[in-house]
Amino acid sequence: MKLSPEDRERYRRQMILPSWGEKAQRAIKESCVFIAGAGGLGSPVALYLAAAGVGTLRICDCGAVELSNLNRQILHADDQIGENKAVSALRTLERINPAVRVVPLSERIGSDNIASLLGPARLMVDCLDNFPTRYVLNDYAVRAAVPLVHAGVSGLCGQIAFIQPPQTACLACLVPEAPPTGVFPILGAAAGVLGCLEALEALKFLSGTGRLLKGRLLFCDGESMEFQEVGFDRDPDCPVCGSAARPA
Repeated sequence: MKLSPEDRERYRRQMILPSWGEKAQRAIKESCVFIAGAGGLGSPVALYLAAAGVGTLRICDCGAVELSNLNRQILHADDQIGENKAVSALRTLERINPAVRVVPLSERIGSDNIASLLGPARLMVDCLDNFPTRYVLNDYAVRAAVPLVHAGVSGLCGQIAFIQPPQTACLACLVPEAPPTGVFPILGAAAGVLGCLEALEALKFLSGTGRLLKGRLLFCDGESMEFQEVGFDRDPDCPVCGSAARPA
């Protein structure tokens, strides 16, 4: 896919990166990414992938914009309250970069529709706030060999990893049981940091540049402004990707 004169001007500052250039820009222009969730994490992910020139963004969120979302969900504004978040995201991203194709998906993610929701996407980005649906993405990552950028945030803290079974452990190896559900505190800027890191991992994967967080979990403590990295391995007894996994 060729770059237009407008592409060359819009993306000039990233294309002059020694590791980027025209080849990487063409690669992301030809790419399709599935973003699960258009909230606190999904907002910076979608904004920065659109701004960078990813060709197609398939954004899935069945929720509606609420006033209490607006401290962190920067895809949305007051005049979009009550609107489906995926549709609201489309309206915002069209203003950010009209050259990017945005496909809004207002369905609830489940094991029965995950394949059709992804369509041609070659990467999933987990921008969710609940583990049951995250496990649906993880199961599909294992079955269909589609990489998954995972992140989570609470309060001023969060974590991020790049999951690509069988090269890496899956999310169920890392978090075998879902944490308790409920309303949790969150500062918008903390979600912004983790969402930006997810966008960066996605762009590195799509362009073939840099070192990904494979087998590495990066923790961010925004209160003390400290980052810590720990390695994680596959669980041989994992019910999703290990010897205990059920046949597909």
